[in-house]
Parts: sequence; C-alpha cells; structure tokens
Amino acid sequence: MDINPVSVSFAIIILVLGCLLGYWLRKSQHEKEIMGAKSSAATILNDATRDAKRLKKDALIEAREQNHKYRDKIESELKDRRTDITLQEKRLIQRESKLDRKDSNLEKREQLLETKETDLMKRIDIVNEKESSVDKIVAKQSDELERISMLSRDEARDIIMSTLDQELQREKAIKIKETEEITKEEANERATKIVLEAIQRSAADIVAEKTVSVISLPNDDMKGRIIGKEGRNIRTLESLTGIDVIIDETPEAVVLSGFDPIRREIARMALEKLISDGRIHPARIEEMVEKSRKEMDNRIREVGEQAVFEVGIQALHPDIIKLLGRLYFRTSYGQNVLNHSIEVAKLAGVMASEFGEDPQLAKRAGLLHDIGKAIDRDVEGSHVEIGVELMQKYHESDVVINAVASHHGDVEPTSIISVLVAAADALSAARPGARSESLENYIHRLEKLEQLANEEDGVKKSFAIQAGREIRVMVKPEKINDSKAIILARDIKNKIEEELQYPGHIKITVIRETRAVEYAK
Repeated sequence: MDINPVSVSFAIIILVLGCLLGYWLRKSQHEKEIMGAKSSAATILNDATRDAKRLKKDALIEAREQNHKYRDKIESELKDRRTDITLQEKRLIQRESKLDRKDSNLEKREQLLETKETDLMKRIDIVNEKESSVDKIVAKQSDELERISMLSRDEARDIIMSTLDQELQREKAIKIKETEEITKEEANERATKIVLEAIQRSAADIVAEKTVSVISLPNDDMKGRIIGKEGRNIRTLESLTGIDVIIDETPEAVVLSGFDPIRREIARMALEKLISDGRIHPARIEEMVEKSRKEMDNRIREVGEQAVFEVGIQALHPDIIKLLGRLYFRTSYGQNVLNHSIEVAKLAGVMASEFGEDPQLAKRAGLLHDIGKAIDRDVEGSHVEIGVELMQKYHESDVVINAVASHHGDVEPTSIISVLVAAADALSAARPGARSESLENYIHRLEKLEQLANEEDGVKKSFAIQAGREIRVMVKPEKINDSKAIILARDIKNKIEEELQYPGHIKITVIRETRAVEYAK
C-alpha cells in the first residue's frame, strides 16, 4: 500500500496545531486559576486585616474598661482610707480635748485640796488651843473638887474605881444571863427552822423559784453584748427595772433576780426583746423597758379578764379588773393571790348555793375579798382597809364591802355570805402546800428595806436586789450632791441596823446620775 506524503504532512501539521492549541488552552486555564487564587488570597487577606482591626479595637475597648474599673476601685479605696484617717484624726482630737479637760480638772482639784489642807491646819491649831484651855479648866475644877470634898485625887479615884468594879460585875452577870437566854432562843429557832426546812424540802428552793427568772441565750457571745462597754448596758437595765441581772458561767443563760414579780417580768420581756433585736445599748434598753411596761399593763388587764370569765361574774369596773390582774403577780405566804381569790370565789359560790344564798354575789365577794393586796405595797394601811376603800370607791354592794372588811375578823359579819367568804378563805389557805411562812417574811423584809430608803429626803426610788443583800438607792441629783450621798448611805445604814433584823450584811449603794437630753428636729 502506497502512503501519500501530502496526507502525512497534513496529519503532522494538524497534530502540531492540536498540541499547540491544547497547550494554549491549558495555559489560559492555569492563568485563570492563578488569578482566582490571587483574588481569594486578596479577599482572605482583606478579611483577616479587617478582623484584626476589629479585634484590636475590641481589645482596646476592653482594656480601657478594665483600666476604668481598676481606677474606680483604687479611688474608692483611697476615699475609704481618707475617711478612716479623718475619723481617726477626729478621735485623736477628741481624746486630746478630754485629756486637756482632765488636766484642768486635776489642777483645780489640787488647788482645792491645798485650800482645804490650809483650812484644816488652821482648825487643828484652833483645836489645840481649845484643848490647852480645857486642860487648864479641868485642872482648876479638880483642885476645887478636892477642896470641897476634903478628899485627895487618889482617894477619890479609889472610891470611883471600887464603885465601877461593883457595877461592872453586876452588868457582867446580867449580860451573861441575857446571852444564855438569847442562845437558847436562837437554838430553839434554829431547830424549828431545820425541821421546817426538812418538811418543806428546803424553803430556800421555794424562794429561788419565786424570785428569779432564767432567760436562754442563742450563744455565749450575747453575754458580752448584754454587759456592754464597761458594764453600761447591764447597769442601765438594772437601774431602770430594779432587778439584779446575774451573768455567771452558766452556758447560754442569764438569771434575773428580784422579789417584785412585776418588775422581774418587765425586765424579762425587755431583755428577750433586746436579744431578739440584736441592738443592745442604753437608749435601746430604755425604749424596750418602756415598751415592756406598756405590754405588761395589757397583760395585767387580760389576766384580770380571764379570772372574771373563769369565775363567771359580770359588770365589774375596768379598774377592778386591772387590780385583779395585778394579784396574779402577788403572793401571800407563797400562795398566788389571784389563784387563791378564784378558789375562794368558787368555794363561796358552792356553799352559798347549799345555803340558798345568791351564788353570784358570793362569788363576787370571794373574788374581791383580797383586792387590797393589789396595791398594799404602794398605799398605807392593811389590805383589808385598802380593799374596803376600793369597794366603796367603785360602789360595790354592802354585802361585798362587809365580806371584804370581815374576812379576817376585823369587823363583825352582817350576812351569811360574809361568813361563807371567811370560811372559804380559810379553806383555800389551809390546804397542804398552799402557803409558805418563810417566803412571806422574806418578801416583807425586802419591802421594808425599800421603804426605809424611800423615806429619806432626796431619794427618787430604791431597789432591793441580791436576795436582800444589797439595796440600790437612786437619788435626785439636784437635791443630793456627792458629799450628801455619802452621808445618806450612812443614814440608811443606821436605820436598817436599828429597825430591821436580817442575816449577814446588807450593802447600801447610793447612785447619783445627771442627764442632759435634747432632741434634734
């Protein structure tokens, strides 16, 4: 087969042209890919640049905010430190002022002491001169007596000493006999007291139950807050209530001691409010004590209304209801007077029904027979006399008045109801365990102790505390100065020694306080 050279050449030319065309097409496509890649790279670079700028801006903003916060914090701390420094400077200035005043007062006192010392030396000289003149007068009188009596001084001394020796011997014999009698009486009293204590299972326990209240504390740290700085809180509470606050090692507990149950209850209510509130300082204590006194008045009224409701009588004057409420906080020989009055009312009502008398009138007379004991600590007279005056004041019937007047036999009963009330009174008091003679004597002694102090001129009020071992006397500062306070304490001591019988010792504390109060409006 023959090959055409023209065809072969044409084929070679076409092949070369195809190769060239393929190369050109591939190069064009490659250039397009390179251009697309460059465009993508430029886009990515622009995005990255934009993101970098944004991140840089956000970082700058955050850094500025952090810087601003840190600057505010530093400024706040500096401000607090400046405030503390200012307060400390004020305190230092106040302390310096106080020290200056104390120095001035000390200088004045030194001058006053020097003046008094000079006066004292002058008085000593005057006394020495008077003693010298008295000695001369005594010597002159002795010589005159020797001349008149015709006896020498030694002979007169012998006669006097002989007479004195005989009198002393006689007085010694009398004193020995009196001592023996007193010893026998004390031995009998002591033996009787021991027997009574054994029977009653310790009268001291009865007194403790009637004269103390125990308050639970959330923690022992509260004791320090109750005492206050330098004891000012506890002194304020004791002076306002007349109750002794005992803080000892008993865990989470405070003891209130005082013979007056109303005062002790007011102190308990006030202290519980202070513990619950947490703010304990003298002004807050005064506020809570006053609030507790008002609440105590409401409680007394509620107790009186409950007693009237329990007995079932009607149409009692509101003042009498309050007096009945006060009887709940009054004891007679250890027996609660309100409970005793309710018992008497019920017994008298039952007996009156059996005798065909009016039971309501008998209950009324029985409930009111001891009403005078509600205020007998504040008003002169026996509780019978006070009760009769009260019944007349509030226009009670003659039967009730006579029952009150005759239930202790002071006057003759004029009705069967009066006799029944007296019998019911004896029944209620005579039941086993109803009364304690020792407790009544103890309460009477504390009342007498306060009464002796209150009788002194310039005394505002007084409080017997520590089971009668101490009495605190509050005086009026405008009438009693510091010097008179010392004299007043000695006068009260002498009166107590003369008029009271008591075991051990009694401490008399006279408190003089001056207050200046203003209100900022």
